[in-house]
Amino acid sequence: MRSRRLLFVFLLAWLPGAMAQYKTALPGYHYEFPRDHYNHEDFQTEWWYTTGNLVAADGRHYGYELTFFRQGVDRDPSKTGSWDIQDFYLAHLALSDLDGGRFYHAERTNRAGPGLAGIDGKEKRIWNGNWEIRWNAEEEALNAVGENVLLQFSLHSEKPPVIHGENGVSQKAAGAGRASHYISFTRLSTKGTISLAGKSVGVHGTSWMDHEFFTHSLGAEQVGWDWMSVQLEDDTELMLYQFRRKDGSTDPFSSGTYVNAQGKPVHLTAEDFQLVPTGETWTSGVTGANYPVAWSMEIPKLGLKLRATTRLKSQELASGNNIAPSYWEGAIAIAGTRGGASVQGAGYLEMTGYARTMEMGR
Repeated sequence: MRSRRLLFVFLLAWLPGAMAQYKTALPGYHYEFPRDHYNHEDFQTEWWYTTGNLVAADGRHYGYELTFFRQGVDRDPSKTGSWDIQDFYLAHLALSDLDGGRFYHAERTNRAGPGLAGIDGKEKRIWNGNWEIRWNAEEEALNAVGENVLLQFSLHSEKPPVIHGENGVSQKAAGAGRASHYISFTRLSTKGTISLAGKSVGVHGTSWMDHEFFTHSLGAEQVGWDWMSVQLEDDTELMLYQFRRKDGSTDPFSSGTYVNAQGKPVHLTAEDFQLVPTGETWTSGVTGANYPVAWSMEIPKLGLKLRATTRLKSQELASGNNIAPSYWEGAIAIAGTRGGASVQGAGYLEMTGYARTMEMGR
């Protein structure tokens, strides 16, 4: 999903007539890399989500998010001018100063125009203004400049990309095409620099990147989702998401993926896990949304019992417009047991539909 995530309802372009121009995510898709790391303009919605937990030399902890979205509007081949709009490009930047108790975030929207934003497989680059991810050899360079924040990171994948779901699709609801093609890099060793208000610190840690593309996704009864990425200290990873329905129940199309230390993924169905809020909440002063910020996870067949908590409750990206929704996405700490033995880790939690019902998803 972080279908990052999604994550999102995207722009005015969400029109039934426009969707007919695009492909849908169907079983049997043949993945090919590096091709599938980049643009899929035949699908209406696509995003690249990078999140991570980092620590500075002085022990200070940070979380970050840099996400790029492409939303198709019109696939008319006759529109070839620089200012013709075939896609909108959105991007979100967030930095969580977990010890300082501060959350910084920014967003931007562009058309491609004369190089304002885009995805270029030949240049191995995804960008929106001066925010970008660029692939160099076996590493990614991530750069983003905000009003008070500068991120400059180098990311190296320690495992091959993971394809979520079954038979090439992550099914989100009943019906052909209500699915996404969903790829993740689940363990990216990360090092670089964070600058806040002109003061720079060196950091290192681990990141996670989701890439998802689709045209249809959520069903009419699904109103939001809770998504979690987990990186455990024993070199295994876990992704879980569950959809919430209008009647308050958990949707049966919720699912997840466990990745072992060798990088082999195991698909998890909704019956394989329990993801439950433990009662601790935070209420946004901007949107009024009440978010559950502490969770328990249990996966009996893996012997895992985990708890997710956060040092910083106020990690909501409150949208500054009526197009993109507000959502909570932030750094979390993981503690629990595997087969009775203690295990710890870190991750990211995303919660949508609490401030406004979502209309499409991860």
